[in-house]
Amino acid sequence: MHLFGKRASAKKRPKRTFTGVVWEYTQSLAIALVLALIIKASIVEAYKIPSGSMEDTLLVGDFLLANKFIYGMRLPIPFVDIRLPALAEPKPGDVIIFKYPRDPSVNYIKRCVATGGQVVEIRDKVVYVDGTPFQNPAFSKFTDPHIYPAGAYGIRDNMPPTAVPPGMLFMMGDNRDNSADSRFWGFLDRKLVQGKAMVIHWSWAPDTNAPELSLKKPLSFPHLIFYDLIHFPNRVRWSRLASVIN
Repeated sequence: MHLFGKRASAKKRPKRTFTGVVWEYTQSLAIALVLALIIKASIVEAYKIPSGSMEDTLLVGDFLLANKFIYGMRLPIPFVDIRLPALAEPKPGDVIIFKYPRDPSVNYIKRCVATGGQVVEIRDKVVYVDGTPFQNPAFSKFTDPHIYPAGAYGIRDNMPPTAVPPGMLFMMGDNRDNSADSRFWGFLDRKLVQGKAMVIHWSWAPDTNAPELSLKKPLSFPHLIFYDLIHFPNRVRWSRLASVIN
């Protein structure tokens, strides 16, 4: 017996129903999904390199993360294009992801060579910006020994001095002889810039010998899975993981 009367019984916790548990998990997943979409739309996004135009800085099969915040974060509001002020403007040397001017549904990645107000010139494959040779990136390359005059192969190897208009960028691939860039499709509008390439988070070497999936062959799927498991260690470019993109 207690001196001060009957002890108050402990408050019982409400019993969790199956429906309540499902609803809690649904809410958590919905919040996580919304946050992921906000991050993807405005801060960081993953990209895959599909072509060799940026070799050997970026290789086919590289997966990279891009900083979308630095050049002015686009607010994830449907049907409107509202951006926060940029922390920095694109500058020569930056590796940039952007919407392809001729088809904005496609993302491209190239290196910025010059910005608005600068003058670009190419003489026998040497790029000049404001009269000074543009320093070739450490892993850029030339694969064609031939040098074409202006007009013979567009302006790939020779281009007269050309002023970049305000609000525009001149972009080039590091694989100079095999890149569709500003030499062929013109200047890039600053508004089409999506973000700055930051780091390679995964790199997966293409394998032309891998079996193909076929709906007519039900066993092709487990065959491909088994093949990838066996060849996984050799296909991963381990030395490229977590490499900073310069």
